[in-house]
Formats: sequence, C-alpha cells, structure tokens
Amino acid sequence: MAEKEKEIMVSICCLTYNQEAYVRQALEGFVGQKTSFSYEILIHDDASTDRTAKIIREYALLYPDRVKPILQTENQYAKGLTNVSGTYNFPRAKGRYIAMCEGDDYWTDPYKLQKQVDFLESHPGCSLVFHSARIQVMGRAFTEQKMRPYKKSRKVTPEEIINKTSGYPTASLMFRTDMVKDLPEFYVKAPLADVPLQLMAAARGWAYYMDRPMCVYRLGGASSWTTLMKQGDYEKKQEQYYKEMGDMYRRYDQETKGRFHKVVGQAAARVYFLTRVNLKKYPEVLDPKYRRFYRELNLRVRFFIRFETLAPGLYKWALKLYHHGS
Repeated sequence: MAEKEKEIMVSICCLTYNQEAYVRQALEGFVGQKTSFSYEILIHDDASTDRTAKIIREYALLYPDRVKPILQTENQYAKGLTNVSGTYNFPRAKGRYIAMCEGDDYWTDPYKLQKQVDFLESHPGCSLVFHSARIQVMGRAFTEQKMRPYKKSRKVTPEEIINKTSGYPTASLMFRTDMVKDLPEFYVKAPLADVPLQLMAAARGWAYYMDRPMCVYRLGGASSWTTLMKQGDYEKKQEQYYKEMGDMYRRYDQETKGRFHKVVGQAAARVYFLTRVNLKKYPEVLDPKYRRFYRELNLRVRFFIRFETLAPGLYKWALKLYHHGS
C-alpha cells in the first residue's frame, strides 16, 4: 500500500461513560463505514463502572490499527475536567477532519463519512458539515421524532450557525482538524462542547447542512448529559448553565472582536429563555418580550405550556395518567 493511501483522512472522536448498553452500536457504526480513505477511531472512556471499557477493549483487539482507546482509571469529569475531547482526543487526531459521536448515539448510514469528506474536500470555504438525526427516546417522553434544524439541504451562514433556533446533532458534526489544534478560552471554559465547536466553525466560514438522517440521537439515556442535568438541584444547575453559557458567548464576542455582536446577544438571550422553559417559569416564558423565542418552540411544547398554565389541575391529572399507563 502506498504511503499516501495510509494517510488518515478522518479522526472519529468519541467519549463514553457507563454506556455498555449502547457503545457496541456506536462502534459498529464506526467500523462499518465504507470509505475510499483511511480513518481512525479515538475513543475516551472516563472510568466507566460497567462493561463499557471491556467492550471497547474487544473492538481495539479486533481493529488494532483503527480503534485507539484511552481507558481512564479515575473519572476526569468528577475531577473538574469538562474539556475531555480537547484534552484527550483532539491533540492525538491524525486526520484532516474530525467527526464527532458520543458513545450513546450511533451512525446509520455507512457512507456518512464519505459524503461529508467529499463535500469538505470540494468546498474549502466550508468549515462545518452536519446533518439531521432520528431521535430515539429512552423512557417515556413527549418529543419530536427527528432532530432536523432545516427543511432542506443548504448552505448555512456564520450568523445562522451562531443564532440558530434548533440544535445540531453532535453525532452529525464534521470539521477541519486544524480548527481545534489551538482551543480558545471560550471553548475550554464552556459547560458543553458542541456549541462552542459550532461557534469556532462560524468564525472560520460557512457550514453545509445535509437533510439526511444519518445518525440516531438517544434522548434520556442514564448517563447522558441531559439526564445527569436533571438529577439533584435542577434549578441551581439550570441557573449555573445559563451563567456559564452567557460567559461563553461574551468570551466569543471578544474573541471575534464584535464581528457577530448582534446575533451573539440574541443567542445568549435564547439560552436564558430556554432555561425558563425548562424550569417552567411560565409568566416569564409568556412575557411579550420573549415572543420571538416562544414562537420558535414547536407546537407540541407550546401546547403543553398553555395546557399547564390554563388548566394546571387537569394537566397534573393527565400527566399522572400518562406515566402510570400501561
């Protein structure tokens, strides 16, 4: 094999923690990719207490040239490290591009990497390629079936990336590796990793959205960020989250020298509004000054907000019936 053929094109970056029920499906999605190029799988397990690390070792033995694990014996997140990808995966990435996927999500299209690489290779001004996802709910919940930020495949401006009305699936993100070789402070200190990555991409160029559900986003998994956020003092966590996200947007505004000042302010205000929704602070949610953000909520969410505010007793009865139903 020629040296050029051995060159790694994509570094898949994956984080796991107590995901033994899901990680095999994620790994199968990785090793099942059909590509004209070489890729590596950089997986970091944060000292799982279940069989996650054992499953990762199994795949590392089966694919020694491809699966490259770091298996911690002490939990890094518990020691205060929130920037796990930036500390352990990004620095060892050998690929020209990085593709993200958490251990409880998975890819469903074997040509996903090829499609994204082909686009990035032919569009040097594009800094980020992403796509839609199917949503798989763990447990019972009212939610959408798809994570679909836009209604068709299209170019996305930097301003739209920053001030988006719908999240981008983490398992859909692909960007150029050189973007994360020198991580800015707003990324390092952010409470989550995907949004600051998107902000970094916006500062470098435009994005492209592929309207194809090439991955599955699991909602409500036992070790997911969303589930862990709901444990303990949820209100305190939400307030802390908004404060940290506000700091992130301020640092980003400084980093980009105010180039996106208006949309950065709108994005920070939206985060505040969504924490009010999560905490059911409905008088504030329904305040006319937040009308724009309220209209961005899907019809289902708006229906339940109105249901709970106009008929709280009936709402509680219906919710109890739902959760205790067969």
